[in-house]
Amino acid sequence: MRYFSVILVLLVFGCGMQKNSESVVSEGRSKLDSLLLHPEEMKYLKNIKQLTFGGNNAEAYWSFDDNHLVFQSDYKEWGVNCDQIFVTDWRNDDLKSNKPQMVSTGMGRTTCSYYLPDNKTIVYGSTHLGGKDCPPVPERRADGKYVWPIYPSFDIFTADLDGNIIAQLTSEEGYDAEATVSPKGDKIVFTSMRTGDLELFTMNIDGTDVKQITHELGYDGGAFFSPDGTKLIFRSSRPKTQEEIDEYKGLLKDGLVAPTDMELYICNADGTELRKLTDLGQANWAPFFHPSGKKIIFASNHTATRGFPFNLYMINIDGTGLTRITRDETFDAFPVFSNDGKYLVFSSNRNNGGTRDTNLFVAEWIEE
Repeated sequence: MRYFSVILVLLVFGCGMQKNSESVVSEGRSKLDSLLLHPEEMKYLKNIKQLTFGGNNAEAYWSFDDNHLVFQSDYKEWGVNCDQIFVTDWRNDDLKSNKPQMVSTGMGRTTCSYYLPDNKTIVYGSTHLGGKDCPPVPERRADGKYVWPIYPSFDIFTADLDGNIIAQLTSEEGYDAEATVSPKGDKIVFTSMRTGDLELFTMNIDGTDVKQITHELGYDGGAFFSPDGTKLIFRSSRPKTQEEIDEYKGLLKDGLVAPTDMELYICNADGTELRKLTDLGQANWAPFFHPSGKKIIFASNHTATRGFPFNLYMINIDGTGLTRITRDETFDAFPVFSNDGKYLVFSSNRNNGGTRDTNLFVAEWIEE
């Protein structure tokens, strides 16, 4: 799922960034740039700000007016035992000292929250109808394979910023989650098991007019609309050989997927003109459109030999021009541009003091 449990495996390799308080800060940059950014990253990012300071924080998405972020966190200091949804005024809130507003129920496990156009309502996935406790994470497999759980109790809900459930948008049997909203404010794309496979669907923001978008065997997820709402970018693990197909189906029967081999796909918002965008190998995921609609930023470990690091890359929508954006040694993922294109929010293991923490960072984007 767009769900960031992949971090839990990668974080054992977390390490703090080297800090040099004597670094010279160039004009127009914050002092934190020299502490939190590698020199090669300063071509693309500046005036970076660390938002969270403990736990696993990820999948931060902007309100339509760019004034707030909604994200998921399992930070125990905030009184949660597994992922719950929080909102923050990212410019002004001090999350090092204060707990942000929780907007999920506090029950079950949540994932994949997103603002709706009124900036007063969110949509997110939750297992709380299946039980108030956090559902169990999969035990370590004897074959050593890393897997994600696909909890069948996930459904998609809307809520206000006080945490009150407004509506339940899905009620089909099985997994429904990974909802994101079109920048046009009219449609939601999500992943569902309702056909027996993990496919993409769209619906109106009130849950009506559900349409299936993908149809090929494999896990299709983590989808986002283009800025004009006409295209979708998503990640997929599509088995081809009989051995791969048998393994995929066997895991899916157990409510699991293996996210170690994923590529990016792009299509029209109705599913037509589907094509594979990347063919890099290993895990390419968390894609998001550049505000121009002509490029995709995403996370990848395709150059890694031990499964990490994950870094951010940019690629043109025709598959050309692959460019590396970040240079950290562990984990950078979930990059999302603000609606005005001025900022990038992402999750990273940088500056975590050698812990397993994954935190949120916002930086100004430097346009080439």
